[in-house]
Amino acid sequence: MKRQFFTFVVRWILNSFGLWIAVRIFGTGYSDQQLSEGIAVFLFAGLIFSVMNAVLRPIVIILSLPAILVTLGLFTIIVNGLMVYISLKLAPGLSMTFWHSVLTGLVLSLVNYIVSSALELEYRRTREEKM
Repeated sequence: MKRQFFTFVVRWILNSFGLWIAVRIFGTGYSDQQLSEGIAVFLFAGLIFSVMNAVLRPIVIILSLPAILVTLGLFTIIVNGLMVYISLKLAPGLSMTFWHSVLTGLVLSLVNYIVSSALELEYRRTREEKM
């Protein structure tokens, strides 16, 4: 349980950082001063995104399985964009178009993949040391 909580916190912080990077890259009308002052907004948006990825995303993946199979998995990009879009709509003070959300979803998928790989390698290494 402790490891799962640590993994969630790491994903939350890195998702918040990924959202901040995506907003800076894709430019959504925010000035540099607003972006640097709004750390709490990005942390809250990252928390919403992390919770939605843990709870809502598996349900949406199952419901969109026919589209995912027909497109050979490419529809998951749209699902990731939808999760980002909904998260940013729920977070006060942030907004983004749907297509920018799809691109942000790609960035956050890459971040989550790197985090998952790093945490899995860490877990395997500590498990081997115990044996």
